[in-house]
Amino acid sequence: MKKVLLLLICSSIGILATSSIPLGGEESLESVFKRIKEEVDQNSKAYVTLGDACKKIGHRLTGSANGKKAEEFAYQLFKSYGFRDTKYEGFQVEAWARDTVTLSVAPPKSDDFRDIKVVALALTPVEANVTGTIIDCGNGLDADFAAKKDLVKGKVVLANIGLLDAPAGTRNLHRSEKTALAIQYGAIGVIFVNTVKGEVLLTGTASVTGNLISIPAVCISLESGTELRKWLVEQPGLLSMIEMHNVSQPIKARNVVATLKGESRKLRHEKIIIGGHLDSWDLATGAIDNGIGSFSVIDIARTFKALGLTSKRTIEFVAFMGEEEGLLGSKAYIERAKRTGEIDDIVYMINLDMVNNVYGFNAGGRDEMLPILKEIGDKIKSIDAKFGNEIHNSAGLHSDHQAFLMEGIPAADPLGKLTKSVLDCYHANCDSFDLVNKSEMENNVKYTAMLLYALGNAPTIPAKKLDFYSTRDFFIKQNLRRELELGNEWRWGNN
Repeated sequence: MKKVLLLLICSSIGILATSSIPLGGEESLESVFKRIKEEVDQNSKAYVTLGDACKKIGHRLTGSANGKKAEEFAYQLFKSYGFRDTKYEGFQVEAWARDTVTLSVAPPKSDDFRDIKVVALALTPVEANVTGTIIDCGNGLDADFAAKKDLVKGKVVLANIGLLDAPAGTRNLHRSEKTALAIQYGAIGVIFVNTVKGEVLLTGTASVTGNLISIPAVCISLESGTELRKWLVEQPGLLSMIEMHNVSQPIKARNVVATLKGESRKLRHEKIIIGGHLDSWDLATGAIDNGIGSFSVIDIARTFKALGLTSKRTIEFVAFMGEEEGLLGSKAYIERAKRTGEIDDIVYMINLDMVNNVYGFNAGGRDEMLPILKEIGDKIKSIDAKFGNEIHNSAGLHSDHQAFLMEGIPAADPLGKLTKSVLDCYHANCDSFDLVNKSEMENNVKYTAMLLYALGNAPTIPAKKLDFYSTRDFFIKQNLRRELELGNEWRWGNN
């Protein structure tokens, strides 16, 4: 018996001596990161589940039958990975869907209209039939409209979606903000020119509020835009006729939330949100925007369960719906959190929107986060030399993190890279699964999972929630005031 006990003791000592878990305390970050890397490299399901969704569901337009299927698909994935605490959080909104649209152009005093291939932007009127002279407002920025301020009223504006021939460092506006400017100046319609070669048509919301706008807004290809501008030079005063029919009706949509409860009595009330929008536009399957983000979030959740990872803080994995139509899901999430009082528990938000092949982290304009992100990045680099370990520090808008930033909650995103050929399919009919790179998507999962684990178990999150006026100062410092004003989101009056 003594011999058996001695053998058992020696065996136990040998196991402990080679274990990555220190005898006197918690497992080191490096050790956990190694296990995450091994798990994701060997067992990640992100690429496969996204492929299944693209094949079996197709597009994931909020409010559509496909959108409902996507919600159920995400819910079942979370449940299958062991998240008993998985739920739908429903919200009701006015949802938009395209029907028909035509754009015809003719010289003045002529009924010889030429049809141009076109796609309607979202949240444009249910019915519109306008005819007006085309006024070229270039890139559609403040200065472009100011230069044509006496010409735009009652006309149809022509403007670029992206920037063409702009000075280096010029900051672009979102298409919805350019539409808002056109409305402010009295335009009766907007024709956007895509800036991608190859007859690519782009869709997306033209509304800054999530409500229907008052004028039609459409998109034509770069090639059509080039021809139209050449025609305008030859025959100034061209007339355009836009006719569209769309559908708008109240619908119910659902965010899908899976919760990993915090283990620390002291910190479990603190909550980290990691999310990505599940919805997509209907021209393709939305594999890049935002399948790679939302299905990476779901696989990060799987990785935590597969490895039995715990967090001192509570973590919520969220697949948001309605992002494409005005951040509807994340805004609904925030409003629910306000009603329940849980808004005070949220200490950090990580957003994955079109994130691909993660190579570093963005502190989101919060200087306090730089040291901890650098430390986490250094530890990742020490166990995986392929990690780029770049740290950026800037804030932007127009994705689900915006709803959190508006409440003063620190929010950031992993840094990723997409090739130009992939980015060219943004919101277009070529955003399909064949654009997705398996290993690059898996880099989303493993490096973001490492970041999430480190923040979930850090003694403190350095960036604290900002109060009302500090939030104002943050947006001013990040040069985001004008964008928020155009979006009717500026809450601070003339201050």
